[in-house]
Amino acid sequence: MPKSQSYCIALQPICDSDMVHVADELLYRSTSSMSKAVIDDELVATARACNAAFYETGIENLCGSGKLFFNAPREWLLKPELLPPYPEQVVIEVLESVEGDADIIVALQHVKALGYQIALDDFVLNDQTRPLLEVADIIKLDMLDDQQNNNIELYLDKGITLLAEKVEDIDTFERCKGMGFTLFQGYFYAKPEIKSATEVDRSGNANARLEILNELYSDQVDLDKVEKLLVMEPQLVLRLLKMINSAQYKRANTISSLHQALTLLGIEKLRTLVSTLVLANDDPCKMLLLSKVLTRAAMCKALAENEFKANADEAFMVGMLSMADLMLGQPIQKVCEHMPLQQESVDALIRQNGKLGSILTLVKTFEKAGLHSANGNTVDKLNTYYLDSRSWAMTMLAGLYD
Repeated sequence: MPKSQSYCIALQPICDSDMVHVADELLYRSTSSMSKAVIDDELVATARACNAAFYETGIENLCGSGKLFFNAPREWLLKPELLPPYPEQVVIEVLESVEGDADIIVALQHVKALGYQIALDDFVLNDQTRPLLEVADIIKLDMLDDQQNNNIELYLDKGITLLAEKVEDIDTFERCKGMGFTLFQGYFYAKPEIKSATEVDRSGNANARLEILNELYSDQVDLDKVEKLLVMEPQLVLRLLKMINSAQYKRANTISSLHQALTLLGIEKLRTLVSTLVLANDDPCKMLLLSKVLTRAAMCKALAENEFKANADEAFMVGMLSMADLMLGQPIQKVCEHMPLQQESVDALIRQNGKLGSILTLVKTFEKAGLHSANGNTVDKLNTYYLDSRSWAMTMLAGLYD
């Protein structure tokens, strides 16, 4: 493998039938011109991702108590000492190129005995792969391909959990639920057209939520006004109190009232937590996007501080609001009109101009593994910023689903 080839690390959410975020898949994608994972040397790529995610950052920081799906090449399956720690949280994905020969079956039986769950990635049933059914806990099926009902029934009869991959719209999500799938992966929750299908008639509306954001980000925050606006959103207040009373915040005494929470949190943490909940509006699809929104915001802030010498707070807000059009169902221009933003932030959000626009563009390009001309050192540095930002985001979201 050429030494210049590098891999962008990312985490993709996996949700259950209620659209609750229950797991993530650790992805590592080549920075070449290919949009999907192109791995010239699976062993090197796997080792890099494993070291960065499990040993440098730590699984709890990356995904809390949720499961983490980890792609393991054949060579790693045959040498289980190479596998990452935390067998109770890690799901080992067997790549579609692996066949069920005698050596692999014995190896997978040993891996299961160590406590790991086994998932078969992009599984296609044939004579060579059929033996893998005897060791599989989860089967991942690509919903862009035709899937035979009799095969699905066979997997379910064996007690295997079905995970639908590449679920790109809400209709496919509902169809897969009806077929017996209980885990889902794809970008169906990040499409604007799902709004009417998933958004229940809640107490809040977009204008009211924009008013909350406007007050939170004003130069002189009026906490009394924030409190009056928030009490009109009881579900949001309930989520906020659950989050700040979670174990992550390590408070000696329980915070039981909104006034107490606003007083004790501090303005920076208050802005982050309330903004997060306002953007999500307790909508299950929007909740699935929160880890990405917060990770992006934190990564923008880190780059502003350490690489671009830009205003870190403005960079954070640009990252936080960069998906506000999707989250709030409003054009980004209208969001900007209702927010007390500096012109540089407006230019970054609408036109991706200026230093803040360059930061946002870089982060979004990294998320898509589109850094085709970047050198290895740059990508490694960005991976570190991403993992640190993800760790911070998961800390902020602690208690969200309790």
